[in-house]
Amino acid sequence: MKLDNVFKKTRLSSGRKGYISLNSAKPEVPEGLLRKCNKCGSAIIAEDVKKDYYICPKCGGYFRVHAYRRIEMVTDEGTFEEWDEGLTTPNPLEYKGYEEKLRMLKEKTGLDEAVVTGKARIDGTETVLGVCDGRFLMASMGEVVGEKIARAVERATKERLPVILFACSGGARMQEGIISLMQMAKTSAALKRHSDAGLLYISVLTDPTTGGVTASFAMLGDVILAEPKALIGFAGPRVIEQTIGQKLPKGFQRSEFLLEHGFIDGIVERPQMKQTLSQILMLHKEERCPSPGEVAKQEKRNESAWLKEDGNGELSLNNQLASGWDRVLLSRMNDRPVGSDYIHALFTDFIEFHGDRYYADDKAVIGGVALFRGMPVTVIAQAKGTNTRENIERNFGMPSPDGYRKALRLMKQAEKFHRPVICFVDTPGAFCGLEAEERGQGEAIARNIYEMSGLKVPVLSVIIGEGGSGGALAMAVADEVWMLENSVYSILSPEGFASILWKDSSKAEEAAGVMRLTAEDLYCMGIVEEVLAEPAPYTIENLKEVTRILESKMECFLDRYGKMSGEELTKRRYDRFRKM
Repeated sequence: MKLDNVFKKTRLSSGRKGYISLNSAKPEVPEGLLRKCNKCGSAIIAEDVKKDYYICPKCGGYFRVHAYRRIEMVTDEGTFEEWDEGLTTPNPLEYKGYEEKLRMLKEKTGLDEAVVTGKARIDGTETVLGVCDGRFLMASMGEVVGEKIARAVERATKERLPVILFACSGGARMQEGIISLMQMAKTSAALKRHSDAGLLYISVLTDPTTGGVTASFAMLGDVILAEPKALIGFAGPRVIEQTIGQKLPKGFQRSEFLLEHGFIDGIVERPQMKQTLSQILMLHKEERCPSPGEVAKQEKRNESAWLKEDGNGELSLNNQLASGWDRVLLSRMNDRPVGSDYIHALFTDFIEFHGDRYYADDKAVIGGVALFRGMPVTVIAQAKGTNTRENIERNFGMPSPDGYRKALRLMKQAEKFHRPVICFVDTPGAFCGLEAEERGQGEAIARNIYEMSGLKVPVLSVIIGEGGSGGALAMAVADEVWMLENSVYSILSPEGFASILWKDSSKAEEAAGVMRLTAEDLYCMGIVEEVLAEPAPYTIENLKEVTRILESKMECFLDRYGKMSGEELTKRRYDRFRKM
């Protein structure tokens, strides 16, 4: 056998002549066709990745996206109009080599600076857009980046347009020193004016978002979204590890970590980003008129489902023989509809927002924005689970301070955008535990009561199960409070009442009779305005019998209170509680 049949002479990558085995030789690949995933190490076809939102087909990892490509991915084709091109980047510190570096980056990337701003449409909705590009000095924020963002926000304010900013940055630009630091104040101040004008700002955090950008415009959104597994933090992980001398836990400062700790509203997969942004923009359109398809036909109101006074001024109940304790037990039934059931039955286009922006996302409270017969509303529900696992996850409907702060954040957001607030109350009471006290349970409840009394939008609270103590009141300082027939509302649980006053929690049944906690009792005392009858037994199977009537009644409420000014609403609400 000739040697030539086994080996072939070739030129190695090093430029030396040598021999390699034909069996191990790889076929030649056109330059640029294959890339290596920097997360899983797999060889991937570049064109396939570009077509699939720059996501690795092997591990699902996200590649960073160029600014103009990002704009193509989230906007309607041909609608982007770029603003403020060609601004000159200064060298305030006269930092050696900085100008040459900028010149080289401009040639390499085709960008003027690290952010592209302008105006575009997303599913027909006009919006101002800013997209950072990490290829340009890791999208660090110097004077021009701050100036372009500030100008875009100012123009959005003038034209009454929403703003969407895609953050991707290593933070402040070291080469510009204190001037870079001042951009944090400049961009934040511009966004404050935009917010004071009642306009929407959506912040989208991508990998990485750190430093001065995190501590300014990135974390100031009315709605803050993030891509999966994006690194998000003020100090970088390497700096933190060097400072504290400890290894950080896996997943620290990633999107999922921030969601769990209440700092972002949600994590959105890249292929769903345009649809999600479109839905949020739709729910925040100014003077939004419902389309014919969104407006439900007015159903004939079933008056018999509402409890009415008889000739003696008493309510005619479906279950007149039920005692106070019977009502307590019915309000706690495992198969009774819970807050999430009412959200799905009464509203469309619901999008849940997460977190209190301080510490956590309490799953005992669900909140977000939805359409009610074509009208945007803010919906908040104290959430019990439908099974043991869910109940444990939702802490059996007992909110922590984080839950009340999340609810208040959403209520204040509703006030900004002139949306009515609808609350569904169902809690044994606020969670009483060491961590709840450490994070200020009393202050959180007090703050909700204080702020709800002054909300300049209509507020309706419906007690659908248990209304336990201040934990319930913190979501029931409303223009009107309604109750389902077998719900209860009381100073605390019958067990707690008996334990405190009689030193014997076993006397809970007797306490329930003394406490006057039924819907009938509370209606007669003027604590609630309406009582809604329930089918027996009341389960998810016959929920529509209740929500059909509730929907009709809610429409009347929103029509009546929607005509009042903010001052009229707050005065009427004050008077409501003042007379109690």
